[in-house]
Amino acid sequence: MKIKKVAIIGTQGVPASYGGFESLVENIIGENCPADVDYTVFCSSSDMHSRQPSYKGAALKYVPLHANGIHSIPYDMLSMCRALRGYDVILVLGVSGCLFLPMLRLLTGSKIVVNIDGLEHKRDKWGKMARWILKTSEAMAVKYADVVVADNKGIQDYVSETYGKQSELIAYGGDHVHRHVPQAKKDEVLERYGLKQHEYAITVCRIEPENNSHIILEAYSGTDKKLVFIGNWNHSEWSKKLREKYSCHKNIMLLDAIYDLDILYVLRSSAGIYLHGHSAGGTNPSLVEAMHFGMPIIAFDVVYNRETTENKAYYFKTASDLIPLSGRNDLDGEQMREIAQRRYTWAHISRQYCNLY
Repeated sequence: MKIKKVAIIGTQGVPASYGGFESLVENIIGENCPADVDYTVFCSSSDMHSRQPSYKGAALKYVPLHANGIHSIPYDMLSMCRALRGYDVILVLGVSGCLFLPMLRLLTGSKIVVNIDGLEHKRDKWGKMARWILKTSEAMAVKYADVVVADNKGIQDYVSETYGKQSELIAYGGDHVHRHVPQAKKDEVLERYGLKQHEYAITVCRIEPENNSHIILEAYSGTDKKLVFIGNWNHSEWSKKLREKYSCHKNIMLLDAIYDLDILYVLRSSAGIYLHGHSAGGTNPSLVEAMHFGMPIIAFDVVYNRETTENKAYYFKTASDLIPLSGRNDLDGEQMREIAQRRYTWAHISRQYCNLY
């Protein structure tokens, strides 16, 4: 049996503690990794709390740079330089360092697979220069990769229409969200926050304009329905102003990021509605995770969210759209569970990646 040696570049590292790509790596290594694939994960020694030589059977190599923001460009490039030899496949997650891809193509004999993520250059948080760099990096990724991975049909269509190139459609898993938490612990968490099971809506996201936090808050401030909103409220002046404006509403609970996974699980799994405001990107990991809970989902009305939920969720664009949906008692979530179990499990996602190698 020939072992395929695969280098993974573009994440902060594992164990996962940051975002979607980190969760992807966490779940395609380990028990979901077949015996004929040998992973090496490049990690940021500046961002990880500890350094270890391996994790879940994958080798870890450290790069002394930060992995996020503007630092991600040199971080990814240096990681690529360190992966030039010894690998059958280089899996690049995101396009930050893909300005270097033409050089990588010349210097390595490895198969290059790039997951281009969710059209990063269209996100509101970037300035003109950053958007130009990201758009150029995306073009380099599509041109010089052997295989382009799109995580959503909307992204796949964009690649075809913009670049005339076919891409492989691979989303994310969400079944890792399930945890065994004793009923006594569930009751204690709900009591601590003054919540009753299935009698509140919840959303968890970074507090940024593209995630439409302001629309969700505006809608619920005009109702008596309970909303639990978990996010990084001190992230920016914009997020701080939102918190100041809406924290006075008794039916809205604004919570800072929660890192205790048991508490987060209880709050998410006990909600009656999941609200998903993301408007940028492709298949969003938090949406896929929520679908595994089998609760009704009300998502911002963009092609990516419709594709992820197969047009079977409920959708909004304005506060006026969301207000009547928030008050309905007949919303169904079982279709979300069925789609998640069919399309968004890590065993399935891992097999799709391994088929590319």
